[in-house]
Amino acid sequence: MSANRRSVLKGLVACACCAAAGASFAEGAGHGGGAHWSYDGAPGKWGDLQSDFRMCKLGTEQTPIDLDAGIKGEPGVVLHDYKPMPLRIVNNGHTIQVNADPGSACVVGGTRYELLQFHFHHPSEHLVGGKRFEMECHFVHKSPAGALAVTGVLIRPGSENGALKAVFDQMLEHAGAELRAGGSLDPAAVLPRSGGYFRYMGSLTTPPCSEGLTWTVFKEPIELSPAQIQRFAALFPNNARPVQRRNRRFLIDAS
Repeated sequence: MSANRRSVLKGLVACACCAAAGASFAEGAGHGGGAHWSYDGAPGKWGDLQSDFRMCKLGTEQTPIDLDAGIKGEPGVVLHDYKPMPLRIVNNGHTIQVNADPGSACVVGGTRYELLQFHFHHPSEHLVGGKRFEMECHFVHKSPAGALAVTGVLIRPGSENGALKAVFDQMLEHAGAELRAGGSLDPAAVLPRSGGYFRYMGSLTTPPCSEGLTWTVFKEPIELSPAQIQRFAALFPNNARPVQRRNRRFLIDAS
């Protein structure tokens, strides 16, 4: 590996500590506040809704992107230290979200990020080589300094997902308050077994589209049954932001 490429990889990992924007989003409802926004033909207009959303149209490191033609590299192992937690589900009007109790985290570039919540998109927001998946799950984490790191997990149709069964069996049909459902959930069981992933610097995929987030997207998809996927799709037929320009960003392909 050339010296320039090594410096790029080091810089990319270091940027994980720079994402201080958007923390209130991650701790709250999870999909933005302020002016009303929607996915129905309007994502391209989010930046015009209010001044706090201007990054949605002016940003140069927006998410999602097509994960294609990355630079082979090893920015480091991503450690997910997830613990079983009580099941806390909310329909926030834009997705189904599971809020996390304290204690679960991921470690990226030596920095520990606490898991705040995870939520779903239908269809997937990221593409892989131009291919869109049926769904995508985003695990949102926050460091003590306020930086955000998101782990993306792609989803394809297949066998019923036992780890997520309780979530999909108890999804709320209408937006409202958090439901403290019975039982518990182990988020570690949701992650794919393979460790290969893509890494890049991006943004929130919803208003205010804040940039400076460290994105890790696993290459190996997990499965949901067609019935589980349809249950979510009936509530959210399309809650995926269109793919954004990669511009001059480095995309690391870590096998």
